Amino acid sequence: MAAAIALGAEGVQIGTRFAATIESSAHEHFKQAMLRSSPTDTLLILRKLIPARVIKNTWFERVFAAEKEGATADELLRIIGEKRTKIGMFEGDLEEGELQIGQAVGAIRDLPAAGTLVLDIARDCEMILQGLPAKIIQRERV
Repeated sequence: MAAAIALGAEGVQIGTRFAATIESSAHEHFKQAMLRSSPTDTLLILRKLIPARVIKNTWFERVFAAEKEGATADELLRIIGEKRTKIGMFEGDLEEGELQIGQAVGAIRDLPAAGTLVLDIARDCEMILQGLPAKIIQRERV
């Protein structure tokens, strides 16, 4: 976050990190899968539809194989089926469900409370930004 702000960003998107919190609505099986994942356990698929980065599983293998064989968008829609995200992320089927998550999942090793996470991120960011020379930071400070 500090690097992004130093380069002029107003904020960062960290949905993957918040998916791995106590309060997240993600199924416990999915949360544990996140904790076990490495950065190479995810891959981008469904480029002909809406691209999604997912943890590799049985469902992923079917979709990936179909894409490799040149499946059309309509064929992919039939293959992925309905409610796959719900089945994987919210009902905990780690093999037949879609497990959407960012590549940053490989860096996550705990399930903190969301409030604690926010405070830790803000504290660490401020500490880093205070240590940078003012001329490096690309944004105006209010």
